[in-house]
Amino acid sequence: MQKEVFFEHLCEELRQNRALYPYYKLTDGSPARRQFRKAYFLQRLDYLDRFIDLSQQPKIWDCGCGYGTTGFYFAMKGQPVFGTTLEYYPEQWEARRKYWNQYGDTSLFTCEYANLFDQKIEENSFDYIILQDTLHHIEPLDEALAIFYKVLKPNGKLVLVEENGGCLFKRGMLFMQRGNNRVITIYDDILKKEVLMGNENIRPEKEWRKHFEKAGFRMDEESLQYIRFLPSCCYNDNNLQKNVEKEQKLWRKNAFLRRHAFWGINMVFGK
Repeated sequence: MQKEVFFEHLCEELRQNRALYPYYKLTDGSPARRQFRKAYFLQRLDYLDRFIDLSQQPKIWDCGCGYGTTGFYFAMKGQPVFGTTLEYYPEQWEARRKYWNQYGDTSLFTCEYANLFDQKIEENSFDYIILQDTLHHIEPLDEALAIFYKVLKPNGKLVLVEENGGCLFKRGMLFMQRGNNRVITIYDDILKKEVLMGNENIRPEKEWRKHFEKAGFRMDEESLQYIRFLPSCCYNDNNLQKNVEKEQKLWRKNAFLRRHAFWGINMVFGK
């Protein structure tokens, strides 16, 4: 299934299942805002398509899979994916399976409620690890990266899709919300224990690189991508692709803007 087709089916699911709102807002707001969110969503799927080779049916772990959208996306392509998450997301998994079963085999997406630091995963188990909007929640970070490095197969890859911690606007918003309280402890009712969690502890490119290099990873320099700069008011029904192309040219030319004004950053790290 192509990403554009998947997107249309997802939008219909959101119209039928309002419980997925406000996490997904793809069908809400003005036409310009919907196009803005569509551009961001499709760019993220496109990034996964470009840097995950499905030709040999690899073993994929979607760590922090949340509601399972990425897992269902790959399942619709005939690719098995293993997902793990915490918090409230699993309550929607079965309803989502019922919806997506009409388009493909959702049994290819297996998932469980689990804390990364409690899991017993064998070394060299996965070809790919996907971390989408997840790593800024995992603490201690260096211990987590050591686990990811251990369970990746030789030449395996970790695909990081994150918010740009160098974005001045985002940093300002987060400071207003949580100050400098970047790491918190929560009590998990299902695990019956306290869990350390990053409190939207986003980081800039330079800091991500530092932590990954310390853990033994090497970065694929060709994978670096910044996304999401133009505001929603710049979008209409006809200029989505033009805006994406404009942004992709801009971050490559202007170092200041990519570091401090783009909202999203994507990178791939290899073992």
